[in-house]
Amino acid sequence: MNRNEHQKDGNRKRYRLFVLLIIAVIACCPGWYHSGGTSLEGSQVVSQVVLEKVYDTVITGGRVINPETKLDKKGWNVGISNGQIAIVTPKPLKGKRVIDAFGLVVAPGFIDNLSYDPNPLGVWNKIADGVTTNIAMHGGTSTPEEWYGYYEKKQLPVHFGASFFYTQARYRYELDRYDSAHPDQITQLVEQAEKALNNGALGISFSLEYVPGITAAEILPLMKLAYDYNVPVYFHARYSDMEEPGTNLDALKELIGYAKKTGAAVHIDHINSTGGTFSMKQSLALLDAARKQGLDITSCVYPYDYWGTFLNSTRFDEGWQSRFRITFKDLQIAGTDHRLTEETFGRYRAEGKLAVAYAIPEQDVIDALKAPYVMIGSDAILEPGNNNHPRASGTYARTIGLYAREKRVVTLMEALKKMSLMPAQRLEKQAPALRKKGRIAKGMDADIVIFDYKTITDRSTVEHPEQLSGGIRYVLVGGQVAMDKGKLNKSVHIGQPIRSEFVRVNGGADKRSWGVRQYAIVDYKGTPYVDVRSLEQQGFKLVWNKVTHVVTATSSSQPPPSTSGAEIAPAEGQLMLERGYQLEAAGKKTALISIGSRMFVPLSILEGLK
Repeated sequence: MNRNEHQKDGNRKRYRLFVLLIIAVIACCPGWYHSGGTSLEGSQVVSQVVLEKVYDTVITGGRVINPETKLDKKGWNVGISNGQIAIVTPKPLKGKRVIDAFGLVVAPGFIDNLSYDPNPLGVWNKIADGVTTNIAMHGGTSTPEEWYGYYEKKQLPVHFGASFFYTQARYRYELDRYDSAHPDQITQLVEQAEKALNNGALGISFSLEYVPGITAAEILPLMKLAYDYNVPVYFHARYSDMEEPGTNLDALKELIGYAKKTGAAVHIDHINSTGGTFSMKQSLALLDAARKQGLDITSCVYPYDYWGTFLNSTRFDEGWQSRFRITFKDLQIAGTDHRLTEETFGRYRAEGKLAVAYAIPEQDVIDALKAPYVMIGSDAILEPGNNNHPRASGTYARTIGLYAREKRVVTLMEALKKMSLMPAQRLEKQAPALRKKGRIAKGMDADIVIFDYKTITDRSTVEHPEQLSGGIRYVLVGGQVAMDKGKLNKSVHIGQPIRSEFVRVNGGADKRSWGVRQYAIVDYKGTPYVDVRSLEQQGFKLVWNKVTHVVTATSSSQPPPSTSGAEIAPAEGQLMLERGYQLEAAGKKTALISIGSRMFVPLSILEGLK
């Protein structure tokens, strides 16, 4: 064999070793080739066994978009088995049913986290608008054990969840909307809220403009409870205009103040109609500054330049014309073509009708949509009688069709993130079911919307809010097709409850030696954790960044403290929470859990630092 042949033979051997190495990596890490952000996402190398498998459903040839990893690929395929996404790949797949998505967008099902009770009429308009999860965080229930049981029996086509609705909880004390609760009532309301969280409520919600009697004395104890339980607090802010006394800026400063005092996460409902109207740039600047200080604050918007509410609400208290810069003729009874006059206003107000108000500058909507922490929320669900704002049926199609495609206010990727991933992330810390929604990737729930980007549009109007959106071809919930070729399939009733879940310290902690010291070890979901302060006694310096929520560990020449508290076991029954805190050590980041004021790190990570 000559020199060239020897070189070729060596190259062939090296190539075979490289291929074997790739196969070995895939065998060890089967999710690697389609997980987020890798160059092989979707599988450039897929085993023949995987390709030959017959999936329950295959979505073929679509433009697959995953907002979490920014995957955006045309002509890709999604394989679904047992209600979950099994594979996302450019390779051909086999399925018992094949959905041809050529020329269509394949995206995560939309999550409406600013909706109301999932009544049997309105949920189908949600499906037709691409919504697969309906969460009542503007409203909700004071008795979640009853609420969840009731809607589980309804066998809905959408997943569903709710907040602890403080306004409803106050009803039992016969408090008027202008009344404030007494200290003993506040104590009982906090107890009721804690019970609700332990029974699945996803957070706490307040409607301060509609119940102006609610004071800081009522809000702060519930905010502290929300922080202790690691759930967000949703606020319809106190003011919706820029007329003194009480402006949008005052309303937002109030909420920011609560976040600073308690550390609780805050979500501001529909900032285009409450807290930002006529002041959006200033309002967003306030929130930007608060977020830069490390406060967990988000908001939402619905893509309409007119709001809607009941005429007998406090929003129409004396002075509404000057506050909202409108007159009677700018009001229209939803579900009709009737514009109001001074005479009909009184009549419809007595009837408690919902009216649409043409009172939002479109630039406010545009500015809100551009903010990276503002997601989409409808603030509506269609009810019998159709006295509803058209956002009940068209919010999600309108966001894409009008503000992404036509006006190009946001990109399609940004729009989908605001409608799926961001709502999931807002609630998923204590609602693990949402960690499998809002994404198109292996292991995620097969809640999927397939639409034509060229034609998707909202068709609902003020006169006809019941009209279904157009351009949405398929909607899958848990792998079942609830909208098939543009037609609702009302035989699908796959919706599941979305509840908060909590893990507590259970039993005595073990002890583990590290050098000459022993530390308390706790079990969290089958993994042993140790207090991060144990690192201080092992030659590391810990620095906490309150903005990024990262503890940085670096080698230190300082003598270690004689004690750190890491050897003391946390009390039984304490909550074990995933707050999003991280440890950065040796160039790697690892998620921490919180128990009270302490942070714990997986023991395996520390063992790697020995």
